[in-house]
Amino acid sequence: MTEHFQHLQQRFAGHIREPSVPAPPGIEDRRLAVYRELFFNNVEGFLASGFPVLRSLYADDVWLVLARSFFAHHRCRTPYFLEIAEEFLAWLEREHAASADDPPFLLELAHYEWVELALSVAEDTTDMPDVDPHGDLLDGAPVLSPLAWPLAYRYPVQHIGPDHRPMEPLPEAQHLLAWRDDADQVRFMEINAVTARLLTLMQERPDDSGRVLLEMIAAELGHPQPQVVIDGGHAILAQLREGGAVLGIRRGARQAARD
Repeated sequence: MTEHFQHLQQRFAGHIREPSVPAPPGIEDRRLAVYRELFFNNVEGFLASGFPVLRSLYADDVWLVLARSFFAHHRCRTPYFLEIAEEFLAWLEREHAASADDPPFLLELAHYEWVELALSVAEDTTDMPDVDPHGDLLDGAPVLSPLAWPLAYRYPVQHIGPDHRPMEPLPEAQHLLAWRDDADQVRFMEINAVTARLLTLMQERPDDSGRVLLEMIAAELGHPQPQVVIDGGHAILAQLREGGAVLGIRRGARQAARD
C-alpha cells in the first residue's frame, strides 16, 4: 500500500513538473491544471522577484521557457522558498544548456542579483567580542565583516539592464564589494584591483596588521613609494570601517612582519 501510494505521488509530481509526463489515472485534467498552474506560478514568481534585472531582459515567452526548464528538470536540494534563487543559480551554472536567447553575461548577472538576496538573509553575525571597533587599522589586524563579500566579474553587471546589454567582456575583471551594513541594508561598492587584493589578504592572513598587508601589496606592485600605498590603503580601510564592511581590528593579534 505504501509503495503504491509513493508511486502515485511520484507520477503526480512528475506530471506537475512536466505536463508531457502521464498523470496518475482517474484524475480530471481540469483539476490537474489547477496544480500545474499553482506550482509553476509560485516558482516562476520567486525567480522573477529574485532576478528582476535578468527577467527584464527576456521576452515573456522566452522567460517562461527558461523558468519551465528549471522547474521541470532541476532537483532542488532544499524545501525553502528563499533558497530557490540559489538553486536556480546552480542550475544555470551546471545544467542549463545556453540558447541563442541567453545573453553572454547570463551567469554573472544572475550571481550578482543572487548576492543581494543571499546577503539580506545571511545569518552570519558581526557581533564579535574579539574585535576592537576603534583600533588602529595600520598597527592592528583589520577584520573584514563576514557579511562583506569581495566579488569579481568580467561584465559590468551593476550597469546591465534593458538599455545596456554588453556583448563583450571587459578588458580586465572588475571588482566589487557587497556587504550588509549595521542597518541591514545590502550595499555595493566598485573597488580597484589593489583594494580587492587587500581584502583578499585580510582573509588569507587574518593576524597580520594593516601596515604589513599594505607593505606586501606595495612590494608586489614594485611601487617606488610604499608609503603612498600604505596611506591610500589606510584611507580605504577607514572608509570601509565607517560603512560597516570592516569591523575594526582583531584583539590580541600579533603584529606580524612581512615574510
